[in-house]
Amino acid sequence: MHFINPDKYNRRAFLRRAGQLAFTGAAMPTVMNLAAMGEAAAFNATDYKALVCVFLFGGNDYANTVINYDTTSHGQYSTIRGGIAIARGDLTATALNPTTPLPGGVQYAFHPSMTGLAGLFNGGAAAVQLNVGPLVVPMTRQQYNANSAAYPRPPKLFSHNDQQSVWMSSAAEGSTTGWGGQIGDLARSSNNPNNVLTCVSVAGNTVFLSGDQALSYQVSSNGAVRINCLNGNVYNSSAVRSAMLQLALQTRTHPLENEYNLVTARAFSTEGAITNALAAYPATDAPFSAFPSNGLANQLKLVARLIAARDTLGTKRQVFFVSMGGFDLHDNLITNQANLMGQLSSALTAFYDATVQLGVSDKVTAFTASDFGRTLTSNGDGSDHGWGSHHLLVGGAVKGAALYGKAPPVSVTNSTTDAFDQWHVGQGRLLPSTSVTQYAATLAKWFGVEAAEMPQVLPYYSNFGGAEYPVDVGFMA
Repeated sequence: MHFINPDKYNRRAFLRRAGQLAFTGAAMPTVMNLAAMGEAAAFNATDYKALVCVFLFGGNDYANTVINYDTTSHGQYSTIRGGIAIARGDLTATALNPTTPLPGGVQYAFHPSMTGLAGLFNGGAAAVQLNVGPLVVPMTRQQYNANSAAYPRPPKLFSHNDQQSVWMSSAAEGSTTGWGGQIGDLARSSNNPNNVLTCVSVAGNTVFLSGDQALSYQVSSNGAVRINCLNGNVYNSSAVRSAMLQLALQTRTHPLENEYNLVTARAFSTEGAITNALAAYPATDAPFSAFPSNGLANQLKLVARLIAARDTLGTKRQVFFVSMGGFDLHDNLITNQANLMGQLSSALTAFYDATVQLGVSDKVTAFTASDFGRTLTSNGDGSDHGWGSHHLLVGGAVKGAALYGKAPPVSVTNSTTDAFDQWHVGQGRLLPSTSVTQYAATLAKWFGVEAAEMPQVLPYYSNFGGAEYPVDVGFMA
């Protein structure tokens, strides 16, 4: 079977970037984030759209997030999970009511702490993609076991750092570009003059937002990060500040010094533009004041304020990155995941409500991602590293009140020949029936990426297609 090897894309991107950045000092992260490199204009948007990646670091437990609810499958789930199963009676308030029921009477509910997201789902503003995870090519259980060159596994399965990178970039740790950044490459020309704001992270450095030209601009939950010595008196002296401004912003004859100053000037002006734009949308005003107080909510509040300021900033296409940690729950799963799911639900619900009030709910799509799912079996007080997982999509353009993909049976059978267990690779680890490539391609298509451009964004794109593994999964309007 022919398959696309992403390594050649990484080498090509490295060589192209090396040529662009030669002798500019752009190996520094700040320079890479702000240097003005060549445009890669694929489309010139006239409307606004934003993608918001919500990454759940540590590997979220899928089986206690989107929980089997019908009597038969919940009974199987409870038998397998034992002490980490959630009682069916606790799921009444978060039972999901899709407009099209799943075959075989299969039903699901969200974690009991996710009442807000259950309301969004049942109201048509959220959806679930079942059993999605990294795949190089479509793969059966037998092909996984064979581990042959014809059906390659994703690199370094079950490793936190590597699977985070594979989710974000289709390659293991050390990858230099991610699919959010590659989408940003195609969209940068829509954001003049502030194309540096195409890819914005409120959660630190991330390969997800790293493209060949579009690299992540990092902000805090409070706004743009200032260069203190250029924005206030130094040693209580305005004269020293003026001298620092002159040193940092003046034109230099030495090319390296001059490039450094150009980057500093861009950082200074971009921070000023963001700070001034956000001043018109204070965090204490509605709809931002309605956000709960937790780390993810604070990040999403800043994203909502930047979206509100889109006209002032001149942005029409943006990719954002926010995150939560703490999902590596090998123990204390029941207590800790309840807290995490509550934060996730309240933050995403407030974010969606804010986009409604801002009039852009159909222009903004938030989606979850994570290192991997976890084992269906319990290790006693938690679950261990897995593969496929269920993920959430929120927004007015999402074809909500629906579950997409294939509902996996509840099983941990280890037989390599049992057709019932084509879904698992041991301990209830899901073999993905939908690839991250398909998931990402569906989002990218809505954002404006053409089919011919998809291989630039997603190196495994050409390995998928057809009725069994469609490159458009269908969850976007």
